[in-house]
Amino acid sequence: MAPSPKFIRSPIISVLGHVDHGKTSLLDAIRGSKVASKEAGRITQMVGASYISIGSIEDIVSPIKSIFKTELNIPGLLFIDTPGHEAFSSLRERGGSICDMAILVIDILQGIQPQTIESIKILREYKTPFVIAANKIDALDGWKDTGKMSFLESLGLQRDDVKELLDNKVYGLIGTLSEQGMNAERFDRVKDFTKEFAIIPLSAKTKTGIAELLLLISGMSQKYLGPSLYVSTDEPVKGTVIEIKELKGLGTTADVIVYNGVLKKGDEMLFIGQDGVIKTKIRGLLMPNVSSNNPNEKYIYVDSVVAAAGVKLFAPGLENVIPGSPCGAVGGMDEQELANQRKSIIFEKGNSEGLFIKTDSLGSAEALIKLLQGKSIPISKVGVGPVSREDIMFAKTMGTKNKFFGAILAFNVKIGKDILEISDNESVKIIANDIIYRVIEEYELWKKDEEVRIKNSLKNEVAFPAKMRVLGDCFFRASDPAVCGVEILSGVLKPGAQLMDQQCKIVGELKSIQDKNISIPEAPKGMKIAISVSGAVLKKDITGGMTLYTHLNRHDVALWKENHLLLNEEEKALLKEIDKMILMNMILEKSGKVV
Repeated sequence: MAPSPKFIRSPIISVLGHVDHGKTSLLDAIRGSKVASKEAGRITQMVGASYISIGSIEDIVSPIKSIFKTELNIPGLLFIDTPGHEAFSSLRERGGSICDMAILVIDILQGIQPQTIESIKILREYKTPFVIAANKIDALDGWKDTGKMSFLESLGLQRDDVKELLDNKVYGLIGTLSEQGMNAERFDRVKDFTKEFAIIPLSAKTKTGIAELLLLISGMSQKYLGPSLYVSTDEPVKGTVIEIKELKGLGTTADVIVYNGVLKKGDEMLFIGQDGVIKTKIRGLLMPNVSSNNPNEKYIYVDSVVAAAGVKLFAPGLENVIPGSPCGAVGGMDEQELANQRKSIIFEKGNSEGLFIKTDSLGSAEALIKLLQGKSIPISKVGVGPVSREDIMFAKTMGTKNKFFGAILAFNVKIGKDILEISDNESVKIIANDIIYRVIEEYELWKKDEEVRIKNSLKNEVAFPAKMRVLGDCFFRASDPAVCGVEILSGVLKPGAQLMDQQCKIVGELKSIQDKNISIPEAPKGMKIAISVSGAVLKKDITGGMTLYTHLNRHDVALWKENHLLLNEEEKALLKEIDKMILMNMILEKSGKVV
């Protein structure tokens, strides 16, 4: 039997970067690029992606193609329409991304930002080659829009001072990238693309630099991806689910990126569902209708799609399919492996205590898990889909174990008014955002606010743990009130607390704290300050060198143990010391050894 013919598929490209640096604008610029009116130059809209044919690319890069002497043989480029790392990490196969290359967008004026660093981490983790789009060159002082899509052509028409300003910005970016361990250079100065990251200055607004960007991505894809772009017509279909949607007249549909093989109507496919692996038969394939003949028809039916492509499919049993999960032809994917992926990410508890997170897709869940783990924030459970009443009750249970885990982190999911009412009634905080980093930032702010609220509440009930040593050479007033110097050995000392000795005997009440004759609200570890104590007499109740503590009883200690996250490790150790001291004195009292 003759081997099945192999063909080169289109590389899959994703766009990442800091919020507001122009990811969406760049995708819009690529999709809306003006090309010569010829059939080969069409830009095809796909489900969840935009396909740019080699004809379009050749047309756009023609002014600079002779400079780089690059022959293109890929059929085109498939750009994932959803910008951001959530789309990137959602496209996954066995823990790796199916994106072949990526574009890291950086605002040339703002430079590297926190989300830029996170994007770099993601790209390195998935070992995905990428180029850097230094966006917004049109905002440089003096930059003139020449109407050209080539950066090099446009640069040649700029004033010398503008060229110098651009160079300074690019080299500033090269310097900050170097701090991240990256060797980068402007694309036309790169000597070895395997050792240097290429920076393409461009403007998504004016489309200047789009020519160089497309040429570099195309050339680098076919040169460095090599055999991975070759697929056979009879290789099993593999893809990833972008989104599950209801479509009028068809019911539940799945938006899928096909990255291997040829998907045909009637194929049997495997999907990961909420309750297990789903096996179903494809009843129909849909692509966006770009024809002007039937403008009322949003989609057209197709018999097959060839990798790489975005397509909408409908089949029985898609209702519970998990967005962001892999899918593939029956016989071409390991059903048990899919089942294991489902268990390992979504429905297995990570810790007996921790946060409950809900996301829109499997890839988003993985990304959020990694970010939370990086901050040592424990996770108790992960789910995909809208927040439900059951989720709130689970988080409420977590909150009874630890106040700061009585919350749900919801990334890019729907939250109904009824759910918000239930969460308010059950005192469960829902922290929702469609930017993944903001979810964590808002949780950290909420936790900080809760800590302050609880501390203020506790302050009215119990003293903060503190331990101090009396400075014998700093006795200033014997009594009414007694004034002496102390050094704070641990904890934080605050006025209003009663002070006790190592036998848990109260020696007086702390009225005020002074540092260099100035009253202060509190004194942390290491400070040497003067304290004013009512009810105490120096050299009788308080002697030089003795150790004093803020007075706590067993109930007070229990309250601090319940809110132990408000204390650092040293303060927790001090609390244990006081607790042990209280117990020892209780034992001595019962034995009659304490007078």
